[in-house]
Amino acid sequence: MGASPAGRPGTIVVEATGIRDVPSGPLLRIGDDRFVPGQRALVDEVRARSGGATRVFLQLIDFLSLRRRPERDRFLERFLPITDRHREATGCREEPEVRAALLSLPDPELDAVLTAREREALRFGARERVTDVEVPAIRDLPKVLPGLFAAAALRARAAGFDGVELHYAHAYTMASFLSRTNDRADGWGGSLEGRVRLPREALAAVREAVGPGYTVGCRMLCDEGIEGGSTVEDAIAHAVALAPQLDFLSLSTGGKFDDAKQPAVGEAAYPYTGPSGYECMPTTISDARGPFARNVHKQARIRAALRAAGSPLPVVVAGGIGTFAEAEAILARGDGDLVGAARQTLADPDWFEKVRRGRGAEVRRCKYTNYCEALDQKHKAVTCQLWDRVGLDEPGILKTPDGRRRLVAPE
Repeated sequence: MGASPAGRPGTIVVEATGIRDVPSGPLLRIGDDRFVPGQRALVDEVRARSGGATRVFLQLIDFLSLRRRPERDRFLERFLPITDRHREATGCREEPEVRAALLSLPDPELDAVLTAREREALRFGARERVTDVEVPAIRDLPKVLPGLFAAAALRARAAGFDGVELHYAHAYTMASFLSRTNDRADGWGGSLEGRVRLPREALAAVREAVGPGYTVGCRMLCDEGIEGGSTVEDAIAHAVALAPQLDFLSLSTGGKFDDAKQPAVGEAAYPYTGPSGYECMPTTISDARGPFARNVHKQARIRAALRAAGSPLPVVVAGGIGTFAEAEAILARGDGDLVGAARQTLADPDWFEKVRRGRGAEVRRCKYTNYCEALDQKHKAVTCQLWDRVGLDEPGILKTPDGRRRLVAPE
């Protein structure tokens, strides 16, 4: 009976990692050189456990400010900036009197006084947008983000990562620049060309920094799934524009703040709780289309458009792909060039090796209940309901003294 390296997927893309040197909640960071040793240790550990068979990429993100939903009284007493609109509505001039008058209003009357953004700050928590150009830091994003992405990519290379994936999807800054909701009139929004301008310049800065021999990819939405949001047609145009500087394009769907559910007081809005979040991570309880490979047909359209434009760019498809048969069928049809599978890999990190050895019947299948996603939403350690309470003892798994797991050959 011999031991082998664990899992051995072809590539692991390490989670969204902040490019600024600012607190980022539970997310990893690479906004300063002091983070490089820790990231290097992570790379070394993955290589050791995979026997050097797995390539390791780092996903780079930027994000804007998001505040927790405040208590009503606290918001009106402290957080709401008092304007002439509030003074006119309450008939008061001095700020303490204005705040006291607002506090006394019933919710329907208060809603009539507050602007849409103020109501959002009260009901959901204040959220910055790339269109808030009256804020200097937001207005100047095009000046600073290319350099931040480039510096982060250089640190990733120094830490030993095989490549980087620029995260232009979901609720992050670059996705918001690509979105149809980006109506900036300063050349960095509005038209397709204006919306892709900053993502393309950041990509160019990264490419210049790391050179042509280093793998640089991008994760992008095939559609936003929100009212007034980007569609597959937008994604096709942006993919064609970005392709010349990319080594791969990874596609996802939805996951936006725009339709997120209202959070509880004291909690922050989470972009995977609304309809667009469901499209991003559909569950077994689904509509007639089901959760499995739900959005691959849209991702396939983008790949086909790239080929029609003469681009051989490899396209990664993802979303509820939970069996090798399904993955192979996608590749055989030409719907994608590579397949991403996060939840199934969490359910059974060794499923790649089990299938390689002809032991597919032993694969622990993901149930797509999003138990893992619920933990992530609460900023808790992400585990799987199939094993987090019962351990990992099962046929063919050997636990070593240091707590590692090894798939072993049958006797």
